[in-house]
Amino acid sequence: MNDSSWGAPQGAGYWGTPEMRAAPAGPAHDVHGAQQTRPMPIVPDTPDAGRDAGRETESRDDRDRDAAHVSGPLFRDEMPQEPMSTPLPPPPQKKRAGRDLRAAIGVGVGLGAVIVASLFIVKAVFIGVIVVAVVVGLWELTSRLQERKGIKAPLIPLAVGGAAMVVAGYARGPEGAWIAMALTALAVLVWRMTEPPEGYLKDVTAGVFAAFYVPFLATFVALLLTADDGSWRVLTFLVLTVVSDTGAYAVGWRFGKHKLAPRISPGKTREGLLGAVAFAMVAGALCMEFLIDGGAWWQGLLLGLAVAASATLGDLGESMIKRDLGIKDMGTLLPGHGGIMDRLDSLLPTAPVVWLLLVLFVGSG
Repeated sequence: MNDSSWGAPQGAGYWGTPEMRAAPAGPAHDVHGAQQTRPMPIVPDTPDAGRDAGRETESRDDRDRDAAHVSGPLFRDEMPQEPMSTPLPPPPQKKRAGRDLRAAIGVGVGLGAVIVASLFIVKAVFIGVIVVAVVVGLWELTSRLQERKGIKAPLIPLAVGGAAMVVAGYARGPEGAWIAMALTALAVLVWRMTEPPEGYLKDVTAGVFAAFYVPFLATFVALLLTADDGSWRVLTFLVLTVVSDTGAYAVGWRFGKHKLAPRISPGKTREGLLGAVAFAMVAGALCMEFLIDGGAWWQGLLLGLAVAASATLGDLGESMIKRDLGIKDMGTLLPGHGGIMDRLDSLLPTAPVVWLLLVLFVGSG
């Protein structure tokens, strides 16, 4: 503090001679160049009082200076310049699956155990499993169509006709399946006539589509079962489809960079498709060599290639439907998987492909 910072306020109670009145009475702290406006204290008319008042004023200014230093620098230049720290890059995020893998694996193992047990113990029970899956799948599909698009595909004739389709295919072969399909379509047309005509065309169109998409394609699983080694044919069909999906998921999750169909299913990659093909071809060669009577490993390679293609197309097909409906899953019945239709998406179009190729390779018996 220098002498020029002192001020000389005039007022009552000021002590001193004229010469002393011209002298500074105490320090005045100039904060950012502003004029000191704090009134000076009134002191008694004694010599010692002037000195005490000066000391009091000086101590107050000292406290003000200390407070200013605590709250911040008086001038920008007094602030020490700290080097700017470069923000650390965010840690790399680990890839995570989009579903609860524990629940998905648990549900998958449970379903697999039920299917295999019914397949090799009592074939009729396995036909019942197919019928239940078909009816639930139809319920999910028709419910989503009505919720999201206002399309009222009649569920009752679809469920009854779908169950009849599967049973007729197992009992009467392809001819029985085709007849049941035609009767189911006719039942949809007639059933919808009991309601007002508005929306009739879109409702019956959706109903016929649902009848073909779910129960008719599922009937080919029942046709596989009619052969002498039908249980092993169905098991081959299931194993190849599951292995194809697993290979696509594993390879795509680890190495996937190039999108396969980003507008339909952004999660699928070309690398995943190659993984599906490789896994399915190896599994196909093993299944045809060891599980199918009269099969050869090279036939299994072709079968695996066809399964990978059909399973991928089936998955993309349902993804297209769900994207059009604006939903992620068809249902919530199976934890970690979604609905029944979310598990049938790759199985349904693969069933007729496997049935046809096995008939060509080793016959229908």
